[in-house]
Amino acid sequence: MILRLIIVYLRFLLIVGMSAGMGSQNFLWQLTKRTVTGALIGITISDRYVTVSSIRGSSMYPAFQTTPATFPGSLKGDLVLAERFCLEKYKFSLGDVIIFQGPDNHKRNLVKRLIALPGQWIQIPESSEMLKIPEGHCWVEGDNSACSLDSRSFGPIPLGLVKGRVTHVIWPPHRIGAIERKVPTGRTPPY
Repeated sequence: MILRLIIVYLRFLLIVGMSAGMGSQNFLWQLTKRTVTGALIGITISDRYVTVSSIRGSSMYPAFQTTPATFPGSLKGDLVLAERFCLEKYKFSLGDVIIFQGPDNHKRNLVKRLIALPGQWIQIPESSEMLKIPEGHCWVEGDNSACSLDSRSFGPIPLGLVKGRVTHVIWPPHRIGAIERKVPTGRTPPY
């Protein structure tokens, strides 16, 4: 996506430069260098430290909300900020909202709440069965359990699929704020 924008922008600069004549080529060259440098820095920041992601679907309602289909543009849900520092040593807490690659489709990103960490026991919803989360895995669920494809469907997910922890809603303006950590009660034993 970002690479496509850079290519379109460079094409625009080339067309403008050809039509403006030779006097503005130095200006265009400087502008192009700064733009490409800025884009590379932005990609690095997004890859290593923090990223912005759009939330779609109703599995995390009411924590995240989707916009009606009549909303202009491509933003159909909350825009969130996800930090990646937690990935360094898998520093997560129960109740964190995480972004991860789908276990059955690695091209699809999912956003769910972290319910259990490696080595913890969890009671399977609507069952009396207890499950121990294997090392290197975690259990995730959507806040809106009626509309959520989560660990209840595909089991514990590998921590290696986690791409970041959602910390803030940054769009729309009336919803800007930090994400609350919520841990469901009665699901994990106190030991």
